[in-house]
Amino acid sequence: MSRYDVAVVGSGPGGSVAALVLARGGARVALVDKAAFPRDKACGDIVGPRGLQVLRDLGVSVPPGRHVGDILVVGPTGRRVRLPCGEGLTYPGHGTAVTRRDLDNLLHDKAVEAGATPIRDRVAEPLWHEGRLDGYRLGGGEELRADFVIGADGATSHVGRSTGLTDERRVLWGFAVRTYMSCPVDLPAIIFWESSPWRGFPGYGWVFPGADGGANVGLGVATLSDRTLGAEAARLFPKFLDHVARLGLVGDPSQSTTGRQLGGWLKMGMIGTTPAAGRALLVGDAAGLVNPLQGEGIAQAMGSGRLAAEAILSKTGDAAGLYRARLAAEHLPYHRIAAAIQRASVGRPHAVAATARFLVTIGRIDLLAGGWSVFWNELLEGAPPNGHRAIARAITWTGRASTAHTSTARWFETALPLHANRMPQPALAEDASAGVRLEAERSGVAPAATETPR
Repeated sequence: MSRYDVAVVGSGPGGSVAALVLARGGARVALVDKAAFPRDKACGDIVGPRGLQVLRDLGVSVPPGRHVGDILVVGPTGRRVRLPCGEGLTYPGHGTAVTRRDLDNLLHDKAVEAGATPIRDRVAEPLWHEGRLDGYRLGGGEELRADFVIGADGATSHVGRSTGLTDERRVLWGFAVRTYMSCPVDLPAIIFWESSPWRGFPGYGWVFPGADGGANVGLGVATLSDRTLGAEAARLFPKFLDHVARLGLVGDPSQSTTGRQLGGWLKMGMIGTTPAAGRALLVGDAAGLVNPLQGEGIAQAMGSGRLAAEAILSKTGDAAGLYRARLAAEHLPYHRIAAAIQRASVGRPHAVAATARFLVTIGRIDLLAGGWSVFWNELLEGAPPNGHRAIARAITWTGRASTAHTSTARWFETALPLHANRMPQPALAEDASAGVRLEAERSGVAPAATETPR
């Protein structure tokens, strides 16, 4: 048996940043991941402005990559809008294209150099002591005990499920698939696509500059709680590649595809997940922090990893409460709106098509394009006082008013209130096959029946 102050499960950007901050703060940290590093990961491979700022704050240099600025948005008919990427008061005016293989390996190594203990294994069943979470049994049989557990194990987080912090009936799921192509790309592009006329695809496609001079091309589909729909992204991906080739965004897919096709689950908009209770804290995709409107997740993962680590190091006696409050203040104003928009759009292909066409029409007005960019990329907090910020603020207020009485807004009021730093009760999660009921109580996360990890 090994004992640590904190066990971090998952060594992606969120987990490694959490481990790095904790180790620098003097904590004994175990950094657990099933994979050997370096390893590949399905992703758009762009670290956005807020993510770059997190790395700067931590004194970590980003691996060599490509400078990424403005974003091109392509509508269903091929009409294009250029969204500016401006300098903020608290973030740079650009992002960086870098492969997850390089980024994750760098952050993992930085955490280990700071003192975190790397453990290559899977977590199995949770361990309990006097009604409190006390770590996990590993796949190899070893007991890993810790005062706190940070779940950074992705959208399908075992930590989230086994501690009752995830209500999968409410989660906004998505599935994305990507490949690499040899053709050069100047501007990152988000593509609103119709698989047939006036039937908008319930998600987005992308063509991003690759770190090595080629292109990262992908397609993501929103599925709400029905994860069986994730196969749509993979099924329609060849058709989407033909579409972006006809638009001139990439070359012939049969000639220029250089990488294998990878897919992965996304958990978006924060809904359906209580980010912390007792001794368990969730970060990144595990906490559902992926942007529902444009799919960014790296910046949110690193930022939440830092917040979780700082909450534990604060030794306030309620790390979970402090983390929830800071996470809500930073992300809830945006995600409460974006999650409601996403939930309302899935299953309404004609409305999606009409909305996409409308956006690329009004987006041709420079002031509106700038405001759309600030809002869409969750950059309002820290945006400089100008017309773009004013438009983004107006979009936020309009979105808040129009979604205030939705079921999504009601869920957030119960599970993650902005106005209080009290312990929310996570929704009960039911395992349909085993009838397992999980809950979290004020004194800590309550033990649950053993569940077979997926």
